[in-house]
Amino acid sequence: MYALAVFLPLIAAIIAGLGGRWLKDSGAQFVTCGALLASAAISIYMLFDVAVGGNPQTVELFTWISSGTFEVTWALRFDQLTAVMMFVVTVVSAMVHVYSIGYMHHDPSIPRFMAYLSLFTFFMLMLVTSDNFVQMFFGWEGVGLCSYFLIGFWYDRPAANDAAIKAFLVNRVGDFGFALGIMGVFFLYQAVSFDEVFAATPELSKATIHFLGAEYHALTVLCILLFIGAMGKSAQLGLHTWLPDAMEGPTPVSALIHAATMVTAGVFMVARLSPMFEYSPIALSLVVVVGASTAFFAATIGLCQNDIKRVIAYSTCSQLGYMFFACGVSAYSAGIFHLTTHAFFKALLFLGAGSVIHAMSGEQDMRKMGGLWRLIPLTYTMMWVGSLALAGLPFFAGFYSKDMILESAFAAHTGLGTYAFWLGIAAAIMTAFYSWRLLIMTFHGSSRADEKTLAHVHESPKSMTIPLLVLALGAIFSGFVGFDYFVGEHMAEFWGKSIFVMEGNNVIEAAHHVPFWVKALTIIVVLGGIGLAYAMYMGAPNSPARFVAAIRPVYLFVYNKWYFDELYDRIFVRPAFYLGRGLWKEGDGALIDGLGPDGVTAVVRNLARRASALQTGYVYHYAFAMLIGVAGMVTWYLYGQTG
Repeated sequence: MYALAVFLPLIAAIIAGLGGRWLKDSGAQFVTCGALLASAAISIYMLFDVAVGGNPQTVELFTWISSGTFEVTWALRFDQLTAVMMFVVTVVSAMVHVYSIGYMHHDPSIPRFMAYLSLFTFFMLMLVTSDNFVQMFFGWEGVGLCSYFLIGFWYDRPAANDAAIKAFLVNRVGDFGFALGIMGVFFLYQAVSFDEVFAATPELSKATIHFLGAEYHALTVLCILLFIGAMGKSAQLGLHTWLPDAMEGPTPVSALIHAATMVTAGVFMVARLSPMFEYSPIALSLVVVVGASTAFFAATIGLCQNDIKRVIAYSTCSQLGYMFFACGVSAYSAGIFHLTTHAFFKALLFLGAGSVIHAMSGEQDMRKMGGLWRLIPLTYTMMWVGSLALAGLPFFAGFYSKDMILESAFAAHTGLGTYAFWLGIAAAIMTAFYSWRLLIMTFHGSSRADEKTLAHVHESPKSMTIPLLVLALGAIFSGFVGFDYFVGEHMAEFWGKSIFVMEGNNVIEAAHHVPFWVKALTIIVVLGGIGLAYAMYMGAPNSPARFVAAIRPVYLFVYNKWYFDELYDRIFVRPAFYLGRGLWKEGDGALIDGLGPDGVTAVVRNLARRASALQTGYVYHYAFAMLIGVAGMVTWYLYGQTG
């Protein structure tokens, strides 16, 4: 039955994709939504059976690869970590599928869109149920491929095509490191099965590997390479540039990719490989630095964005940073806890933003909104719930998970833990500020929309609002309900052996006993961020413009995303174009073609032109040529006789 939950989305994708012409729009929607709802129902049962009930199991399907001594079985691993991820992925994906019925109802390619969504979900489920590195790589590449399809779904838009290509290429950079890491794992362990690798890790914890001309600690090299893959997929600092551009895809795609699935794959991978990362302090330190820096960096950019979806996208990037630095201080369960709560409230925010865009006839610029709360009150309420959870106010889901991450970083009592804690606090202030900036600019004040758009503003249909209500329940209650199991009293029994933490590294236990000021500070900074946003955008609406004018160089630096795109364009894109054009024009055109087919053709054409010039049409020219020929033959004959 558990295997059925994995393969139902694939079956639905095949039926909707190949049979869309006969099924029509409604048939494709029924098949895909029905399959995902059934998969979600099975996953909920699995969560209670496997995680709460402590009944992990592995289902072997068949031998996938057999070459000499190398053998890879296709097996589905259903342990506690998988059960949590299955629950998150299928529930959010099911809500996105249902939501898409209303959001995409005018689109001419509904069967194709629904098939892509289901196929994406299948590959994500393959990733989280993988029992070995090769199978994980299969799911890993599958979600990357489907993200290309989904981001570029509106292929008649150049911006969507460019965003899809950018996402694909940036992820290839990370995936190259991931592939090298997997090859290194096989080189060191002579195995790719998780159980075999994890069992042998303590013995190989001090092994070295020859890499780039020197000897290095093997596990450090492997973990860093694997983490590079996670950086690409989870849009961490340096490989993050694809994520905001991915907003060119339909809003349901943004919710699916950026809430519960693709971008969380890197966090899941680090947690799954905790038995390896725990033996590499250097790799864990890198995870902390990258995660904390990303949380701060992305939050600063979120302050300045005006596109409603891009604000939420940079928020996702920032929250992923929290999850990573939690894993970096060995608080894996806190990282997965935040992954779970974040999936609900971030999917709620994205789909809520989609409801606003739907009401505003496609408008995404918050500067052209305002005063919408009376016109779309349900959407307004849902956005409030999502923002409260994102900011981390008490009793909402984000409060429990984000606070535990910050407290764990503080409880680590290391320099890097302190670095992560304070950058996390700074990011929390900014998160609260840009969340309320979004709410105020979108829903409050006087309307800045044109009269034609404003006349058509209306609440979304039930197919869009019901998923919002379901996700809102998760955004409110998932933190409170899951706290004891994920990071509280029942943590050890809940996670079992699916997450490994070395003795002495259990910062979760220490996090429960941090000083009171640490716990209070997280609430104070959130309230401060909300208050500042309210004062600037409600109390004194002209103050943001004056403030921006006063710090214009800093504002432009942040508004232009720290100039990462421009930097990469200068360092990588332009030289690549220059090299490519040079190889094309000089190498291929001038050298290869010039000396090859084009050169031979030119010589033959030149000789033919000269030969044709001899054909003048005058008899005396031909007679003269014959005399010269006869004289030449006689001369050759006489010379030959003499010799």
